[in-house]
Amino acid sequence: MPKAISSYICQQCGYKSPQYLGKCPQCDSWNSFVEQIESRVKNLESRRKQSRLSTLATSDSQIVNLSKIQKTDYKRISTSMEEFDRVLGGPARQSPDGSSRMAGGGIVPGSLILVSGDPGIGKSTLLTQLALNINKPLAVSDSLLAAKSEQRKANSSSVLYVAGEESAQQIKIRVDRINPKASFSILSDTDVDNIIEAIGAAKPTLVIVDSIQTLQTQDLESIAGSVGQVRECAHRLQLIAKSLQIPIFLVGHVTKEGNLAGPKTLEHVVDVVLSLEGDPQNQFRILRSTKNRFGPTDEVGVFEMEEGGMIEVKNPSKLFLESASRRMEAPGSAVAATMNGTRPLLVEIQALVTKSFLPMPRRTGSGIDNNRLQLLVAVLQSRMKLPLFDKDIFVNVTGGLRVIEPAADLAICLAIASSLNDAPISSKTVLIGEVGLLGELRPVRFLDKRTSEAKKLGFTKVISSENAKSLSEAVKLVLGK
Repeated sequence: MPKAISSYICQQCGYKSPQYLGKCPQCDSWNSFVEQIESRVKNLESRRKQSRLSTLATSDSQIVNLSKIQKTDYKRISTSMEEFDRVLGGPARQSPDGSSRMAGGGIVPGSLILVSGDPGIGKSTLLTQLALNINKPLAVSDSLLAAKSEQRKANSSSVLYVAGEESAQQIKIRVDRINPKASFSILSDTDVDNIIEAIGAAKPTLVIVDSIQTLQTQDLESIAGSVGQVRECAHRLQLIAKSLQIPIFLVGHVTKEGNLAGPKTLEHVVDVVLSLEGDPQNQFRILRSTKNRFGPTDEVGVFEMEEGGMIEVKNPSKLFLESASRRMEAPGSAVAATMNGTRPLLVEIQALVTKSFLPMPRRTGSGIDNNRLQLLVAVLQSRMKLPLFDKDIFVNVTGGLRVIEPAADLAICLAIASSLNDAPISSKTVLIGEVGLLGELRPVRFLDKRTSEAKKLGFTKVISSENAKSLSEAVKLVLGK
């Protein structure tokens, strides 16, 4: 019998300690250590599994000169969702009718893609729609069909959905809500070695694993979801994805702080990390990329959650501004032109300034960085001499969006000034500009694209660094003060 040893693993960063520690010395997390039993000698079957996987990954292992390698252009797999393809990146392609160019290229074969998000945000729904879009009859070799039953032949499809959290019956309920006539292959298993064998036998076009935290291998004695299990399962799936050139989507859980659950090495192993965000009480969902080896990380896709699944929002600016156009002009409302990747997006920013009865007035922002809000309030007090020292200030980006670029600084400042002076901003005015600590307006990138998008939506007045050199000049142009 091999000797078993006990070690303690930090569930946040993977730090290993021979004894339990209350605080991790590497990531400073408290109460994150979990005991894990390890064996010094792996059994024979485990060695054989590792040998097979290593052979798949290193069969063509040799040293080559970079200048002698011929560039291979992989044909990306389209998701049939333009918003999804935009986030995945890739060269633009022609629309089906050939009249225009469509953004994004789709999924790179052999890539490992991690999709994370809060519970109930729509991860499984979005990936189910992806499976339905890509699924088509699978061409299986005659030798394989001879070895398998006729039932396997009839059930074969180009998408394999690995269900670790739900039963096939539960997935059927969700799929019927999207498309009652839909059909694709489902594997209800949590053993990663069985899953890899099924992938090698079926060779599907796409694999979806829901979720990585539920998988485990019998070679490790720790429970599913532990650092060792998540890391090892992801590594084995990466090997099969690269060797067979099959893209694999992994669904990942998040912690109560909103961070991806499991070891940080999981994010290093995968090729793309996607995050699905949004307020559960709001119907809008934002898909953004935080890591992408094959494209940009500043693109976002906008979806609307409905009973029939995720609906693409092709013109999010128009949708987010519909409520603003329907109501009367009110103090504290301003429209900013932001950029998400290469696409301009107009959003409404609302501010409310009220008298404070607290020793330290509140500065609360929803959809913007609170530190940035504190900075802009300080600039308004110092450069514009606005009496905000005894005021509570609340700023909100409508539609559940989050704005992180400084080009929205001018709209935030003007919304605060508008609410303080009880003076509305014209509904035909759009504000673009970064505000510096000296009160100056700094130019932003893609000003022409932002201006063009604003004019398409009916805005007639654009305030930017081109017609206002300072914050005080912008306030005079907009509020006349």
